[in-house]
Amino acid sequence: MRSLALALLPLLLSGLPARAEVHEVKMLNRNASGGMVYEPDFLRLRPGDRVRFIATHATHNAATIPAMLPPGATPFRGRIDEEIEVAFTVPGTYGIQCVPHYAMGMVMLVQVGDGPVEEAALPDALPPRARQRLGEIIARARGG
Repeated sequence: MRSLALALLPLLLSGLPARAEVHEVKMLNRNASGGMVYEPDFLRLRPGDRVRFIATHATHNAATIPAMLPPGATPFRGRIDEEIEVAFTVPGTYGIQCVPHYAMGMVMLVQVGDGPVEEAALPDALPPRARQRLGEIIARARGG
């Protein structure tokens, strides 16, 4: 009987949902790619994974870009100089900004699920530096 229970254990465990991961993103004044950056600036997550945005330098936050959310996703806005942890449950492409440094291009992308990174999600009203950085991130995410 005990050997039967041990034999069935992997089958039972395989039906359990995968455990959500917590990914860390640093909010930085500068790194090797330039100034006012998130590190990393692109994440591909499974639905339910969480991201912890770490305030490593003063005056940064993490917030969704209003026009860059999948339908049904909940927007968020962290406070300046504070760590925030966010669960990403709705599949799609999320644009993230540092509100004080948005015009300086402090942006990143989060892709939830296996779908493609949505370039069409770039709104017309993006500041030029943010548009440039998001274009670079999308190209890298697509392997270009």
